[in-house]
This record gives sequence, structure tokens and C-alpha cells, in this order.
Amino acid sequence: MQPSQIPMNFEFRAATGREDFLVTPANEEAVAWIDKWPDWPVRSLLLVGPSGAGKTHLAHVWQTRTDARIITAAELDHFDIEKFSTLAAHPLIMENAGAGLKEDALFHLFNLIQEKGGSLLITATTAPGAWNLTLKDLSSRLGTVPVARIQEPDDALFAALVIKLFSDRQLAVTPDVVQYITQRLERSFAEARRFVTRLDNSALAKKRKITISLLREVFKEEQG
Repeated sequence: MQPSQIPMNFEFRAATGREDFLVTPANEEAVAWIDKWPDWPVRSLLLVGPSGAGKTHLAHVWQTRTDARIITAAELDHFDIEKFSTLAAHPLIMENAGAGLKEDALFHLFNLIQEKGGSLLITATTAPGAWNLTLKDLSSRLGTVPVARIQEPDDALFAALVIKLFSDRQLAVTPDVVQYITQRLERSFAEARRFVTRLDNSALAKKRKITISLLREVFKEEQG
């Protein structure tokens, strides 16, 4: 028997349109806040949820609506006053906020946004209380920002998530495959993403379609 061919890591694109985002009790609060813009208190919103929960997806939905610029929290350390002023005058998304961010830079950006009339959407896996902030003025400012939370997936959202992860990879699967996965997999966004990647790689390596038979093999491999 010939050894399985190791598949190459091909890039794949995820759909990010509003129509691709299933609204369920696990995320309806966050979706409602996105839809509420521009009526956000202090022109800002914190979008908080576990890794893979759909924060970036919703951020891209908002970007499509507002033509927002996207930066990461790590980039704050590289901007000068002129750049901050430009960013603050328009809708802005700052992804991956958390412990270790440049506190004085975020404080300055936040104040400029209030002054220049921009909007700020911040994504993070935890609320600011877990960021170990040392700048009291920044903690105070962030305390005025609404926090929209995305919870771990409920039944409907988890099944939709699995289907979307396959669709993003241009893979069509049958309902029995989705049911088999959702009945056995840990209910988390990160685990769903990991398992679909593992399953896709296994199907490529073995040159097989994704079926219940392949699923049984992959689950057996993971258990043993």
C-alpha cells in the first residue's frame, strides 16, 4: 500500500457578507449592535468573543457598510500623530485588542475619534477588564464603550458554522455528515475550525470524498 500523499496548504477565502452570517441567540446581541451603528455611545463598540466566533466576519460586514479602515492593535505602536488624526476622522476597525497593547496610543486614538467624529470597532477575545491595563484614563474611557458579546455556538449556530467552514473551502457535504460531526464534536468555534481543516487534509491525502466512513476513521484516529 502506497503512503498517503501529504496535501499542500492551499489558501482559502471565507465568505464575509451579511447574508452569510446566521443570527442565533449566541450572536444576536453582537449583530444588533452592528446594525445599530451609527447610534453607538461614544462612537465606539467592543466586539468580544472566543477565537473563531465570527468577530472578524461581523467586522467585515461593518466595513462594507462604512468603508472602514482595518488595523491591528499591534500596529498602534507604529503610528504618528498625523496618522492617528487621519484614522480618527473615519470609521476604523482595530482587531485583536488585549493585554500588551500600546495603552497611551489607544487612549490618544480614542480621544481623537470623539473629537473628529469617527467611529471605532474593537475586536477582542476578552473584555478590557482582563487586559491588565495600567493607564487609568484608558480604563475609564473603555468603561464607557458598550461590549457586544458572541457566545460559544448553540445547536443551530454550530451546525451552520460547520456547513460554512466546508463551504469556505468549496466543499459540499451531505446533511448526514454535518449531523455526525455536530453530535460528536466539542461545541466551540476553534474546535470546529480545527476539525474541518483536519478532515479536509485527510480527504486530500487519501483522495477520498468526505463521507461518514471517512469521518469514522478520522474520529478513531483522534481517539487513539
